[in-house]
Amino acid sequence: MASAPPSIEPETTGFARSWIDRNILALGREMRLSYLPPLMVYVAAGISGLTSIVATFYIKERLGLSAEFLAGLAFWAGLPWALKVPLGHLVDLIWRWKGFLVFVGAGLIAASITIMVGLLGSTESMRGLWSIEAWFVLSTLLSPIGYVVQDVVADAMTVEAVPRFDAEGRATSMAERKSMNTTVQTLGRVAIIGGTVLVSLANVYLLRGVGEMPEAQKALAYLRIYQLALAIPVVSVLGVVLGAALRWRDARRLVAKGFPRSEVRQMLNPHGERPPINWWIIGGGLAFAIVSLGVGIGDVAGGQEIVFGVSMAIVLFLMWRITSELEPDARHVLVGTAVLVFVFRAMPGPGAGSTWWMIDELGFDQQFLAELSVIGSVLTLAGLFIFRRFMAERSIAYIVAFLTIVSTIIGAPIVGMYYGLHHWTAAHTGGVVDARMIALIDTAIESPLGQIAMVPMLAWIANSAPDRLKATFFAVMASFTNLALAAAQLGTKYLNQMFVVTREVKNASGVVTTPADYYQLGVLLILTTVIGFVLPLLAVLFVKATRFRSA
Repeated sequence: MASAPPSIEPETTGFARSWIDRNILALGREMRLSYLPPLMVYVAAGISGLTSIVATFYIKERLGLSAEFLAGLAFWAGLPWALKVPLGHLVDLIWRWKGFLVFVGAGLIAASITIMVGLLGSTESMRGLWSIEAWFVLSTLLSPIGYVVQDVVADAMTVEAVPRFDAEGRATSMAERKSMNTTVQTLGRVAIIGGTVLVSLANVYLLRGVGEMPEAQKALAYLRIYQLALAIPVVSVLGVVLGAALRWRDARRLVAKGFPRSEVRQMLNPHGERPPINWWIIGGGLAFAIVSLGVGIGDVAGGQEIVFGVSMAIVLFLMWRITSELEPDARHVLVGTAVLVFVFRAMPGPGAGSTWWMIDELGFDQQFLAELSVIGSVLTLAGLFIFRRFMAERSIAYIVAFLTIVSTIIGAPIVGMYYGLHHWTAAHTGGVVDARMIALIDTAIESPLGQIAMVPMLAWIANSAPDRLKATFFAVMASFTNLALAAAQLGTKYLNQMFVVTREVKNASGVVTTPADYYQLGVLLILTTVIGFVLPLLAVLFVKATRFRSA
């Protein structure tokens, strides 16, 4: 009898195992306990999305705020991220005590959540003190200030998390530190998105059947979610406490090895000597804060544009000042990279009207939006592993061009649904490919692309910025790229002024004061798609045609 042929493992199985080991398991093997403190602060930022779906329905059901107003509010809410420049310099100046700022940020976040708990649990008492809309605006503005303060410290903690000496006191090489910096930045994105996965799963459970509940029970479900959100600031504070405990443990270990305490302090401090106070940065930050507060409180006409112009001028000036620390080639790479990421992130969207349309016209309820959030979060997390080598081996110019083309193609079905695509697909697939299925497929394909552009830039900064100005460099680049999000909100506001989209608004008596009108949403969706395709590709061509380069 003929013997059976030898068992040969299929090439595809071997390739899959090798890929999983190289892109996923390898990242787990590279994890160090010292990375955990900043990752906990990043996780806190990730789980901040616990209240996002509830906030969307709270605004739609209880507040009469227009899409244009909400885009403007999003502009003001995003503006504190421009304060990362002076805050980053402050962290460099008070490096030893930087953990205190995490406590400050946690307090602001807790205050923001507590206001929403009050609005949902003690509505009439809150209304007696101030209008509901005013309380909501205050809550919306407090939380980003808290998160930006914590994010600045977390960025600095990632530098501290990469050890310069091993447990025996031997110095780590530059190659090892570069690899560890890339790992930490990747894990930072993983921590943020991992947090969104956790809260998305929580929302699916907590929002089950909420759409069919009476208003009183619905309010209790919303309240429960905001009460759970009070755990967010606790997580970031625990990260700081753990970081202090690990530094104390490492110091004891090195002292036990015979190193003098003065030398141990230098070995565990990646910051070196405290830099001199940069009054340009401090003054610029104060000028920005004063102008922003004055314009915002004074309700100056064109205030958002004034604040954006002033803040952009200040950040560009500060970038020019601190890039003098770099060699010309590194400076050109920094500028080219910043331009690409700015343009890519500055693309306007259709605004809140598209979500209202999906809720009213497509029947997307709280639970389905939570399910979409789970899919998006899980696949975004997977994308960081899937595209890990892609991020490390490709230039940001290539990545931005790739993401622009793919995102445009993927976003086309959402535009198509406005014009009835889902009716056609449902009719030809026996109802299988309906609006919800299209949204699920679109989310599944697009989600992994969300965080790809930022990781190479963050890793480049961590590796190339001067040691004594790491936090400042992180802050300046983050301020510049986050101003891109402010520009995106301004663009969204302008588009919502030209193409007005409204959802149905009722007063306390149940009388319709504003009827739903989605007539102009189709043009708005097409226009934002075209803008989001053309401008990033032009930015790539600009960088390729000039002396600037990308990381």
